[in-house]
Amino acid sequence: MLETTTILDAEVVFQEQPLVAPLILSSGAIHEITEATAAVTVEVAGRRATGRGSIYLSDLWAWPDPARTHEERDAVLRDLCRTFAADLPALCGAKPAHPLELGLRLHDSACHADSPPALARAMAASPFDAAIHDAAGQATGQSAFAFFDVAASLPSAEALFDMPAWQAIRATISPPKRRLRAWYVVGKNDGPEQLRPWVQDRGYRCLKIKLLGRDPAADAARTAEAYRIALGLGAGRVELSVDTNEATPDAASVLAYLDDLERRDPAASAALAYLEQPTGRDIAVHAFNWRAVAARRPVMLDEGLTRLDLMPVAREQGWSGFALKTCKGHSFTLVAAAWARRHGMLVSLQDLTNSGLSMIHAAWLAAHVPMINDVELNSPQFTPQANAAWLDRLPGLFDPHHGVHELPAEVPVGLGTS
Repeated sequence: MLETTTILDAEVVFQEQPLVAPLILSSGAIHEITEATAAVTVEVAGRRATGRGSIYLSDLWAWPDPARTHEERDAVLRDLCRTFAADLPALCGAKPAHPLELGLRLHDSACHADSPPALARAMAASPFDAAIHDAAGQATGQSAFAFFDVAASLPSAEALFDMPAWQAIRATISPPKRRLRAWYVVGKNDGPEQLRPWVQDRGYRCLKIKLLGRDPAADAARTAEAYRIALGLGAGRVELSVDTNEATPDAASVLAYLDDLERRDPAASAALAYLEQPTGRDIAVHAFNWRAVAARRPVMLDEGLTRLDLMPVAREQGWSGFALKTCKGHSFTLVAAAWARRHGMLVSLQDLTNSGLSMIHAAWLAAHVPMINDVELNSPQFTPQANAAWLDRLPGLFDPHHGVHELPAEVPVGLGTS
C-alpha cells in the first residue's frame, strides 16, 4: 500500500528565529536563523493527508562561504526551498513510491547541483522528506517508524545492503524509548553562570563542548575546565562530547589532544564519550587514517557524510561511525543508520538547533533508532521561544528536567508533526 504514495502538492513558509545567545562555530557566530516549514499533501491507496516538517536553514553550518553574507546565503536557501516545493513531484521521480524511496529520490535530485553545496541543498530538502513521511502516516493511520513492518520496494537503497533494504531498516528500529539524555552545548565563553541553570535546575549531565581546534593543549584545558565546572555545580556522572566544527588540521592533532587531556585530567578524559568530525568535511581532500584515534575514542563523521556512497569510504578511513542529523533527510538518515548497523559502526544523532516540529521529529527518531548519545536537542538553550506553541502538548520534551527529554507513552501517527 505504501508503494502507492503519490505527492499531490507542497508548500513552504518561513519564520525568522533569533537566538537568545549566539551559537559559536569555527566558521563564525549564528545570531538569528530562518525556520523553513514544509507542508506536503499525498495520496495513499485513495486516501489523502497533509504532513508537515521543518528545519532551520543554518547557512553558516551548511554553506560557510565567506564571500557571501548571511543574508545572501539565506535568500538563496529560501529560493531553493520554494523551488523544491514547486517541483516536488518531479524531484521525487514523478511516480508513486514508498515514502522512503521518495525521500531518497528527493535527496539525490536536490544534491545533484554544485551550488549551493550538497550539505546546504540536503538541508533545504529535508523538511519536505519529513512532511512526506508524516503525511503518509496520517493517510494510513500509522507511525512512520512502522512503515518497515511489511516488505517494501526501495530500489534506491537495495544496492547498499546484502539483504532487502526494508529488512535492514526494520532491524535498526527498536521499541521507542521514552527518556532521552539531554545535552547542553558549552560555548567558548561559557562558565559557571551559564551552566548553573542547566546543571542545577534541570539536572543536565551531558555536555557538548565547542572547541577551537587550533591548539590541542588549549582544547584539552578547555575540556577539563568545562568538566570541572559541571562537577563543581553538583553534576554527578558527567558525559562529554567535543566538536571543533572541522577546525582541527589532522588526525595527529586529535591524538595530541587526547594525550594532553589524559595527562591533564584523567577523570575528564574518561568522561569523553566521542568526538564529532574534527577535520574538513570533504573526506576525499581531508583523508586521514582514523584508526589510532578510533581505538581510543569514537570519532564520528558529520558534515562529510552527504552521499550514501561515501559510507564505505568513511569505513575504509577508520571513522567509528556517523553523527547523523535529520537535516540531511529522514530517508537518508534511516538508511545511513541501517548501513552503519550492518557494518558494526556507531551512530549518534546531533542537532541543528531543532525546534518545534523538527525537534519532535528528531526526538521520535532517536527514540526508535538507538544512538550512542540518545539525541542532542539544543533549541531549549538557543531558541526556546520557537518551542512555545508545543510546550503544553509535549512539556517533557520541550522543557527538560532531571537531565532528560521525556516522550509520551503513545507513539504518534506519522512523525508526530501534524
